[in-house]
Amino acid sequence: MRDGGFSLGGEQSGHVIFSDYATTGDGVLTGLQIAAQVAGTGRTLQDLARAMTKLPQLMINVKGVDKSRAATDEGVAAAVAAAELELGDTGRVLLRPSGTEALVRVMVEAADMETATRICTELAGVVEDRLAIPRELAV
Repeated sequence: MRDGGFSLGGEQSGHVIFSDYATTGDGVLTGLQIAAQVAGTGRTLQDLARAMTKLPQLMINVKGVDKSRAATDEGVAAAVAAAELELGDTGRVLLRPSGTEALVRVMVEAADMETATRICTELAGVVEDRLAIPRELAV
């Protein structure tokens, strides 16, 4: 969100962040913002929801890797850039270390599930290959 200068973000899990008001998801704030849109526009919630296009999405959690290197490894960055170039404006890639688990999350949205699956699987393989923790160091 910060990189793109966006004030609204969300996840499939239901977390919605309004960065103008809070730095984390807040269900009450989300409900109030939705109610304000319905009241302010005079449109139904169903009608407002039509503005959002849902894309097929796949997420792979890659375990056994050094998640601290996910944002700095040049090979991973190059693979993400290639995937983003291929998707253009028809999808997106999110690759990030988990904040709560010892793994890297690879998520891809694309115009179709076949493309999302192919790209996500390829990226997960790159993450696994590039960031693998040697067996003798793995706990």
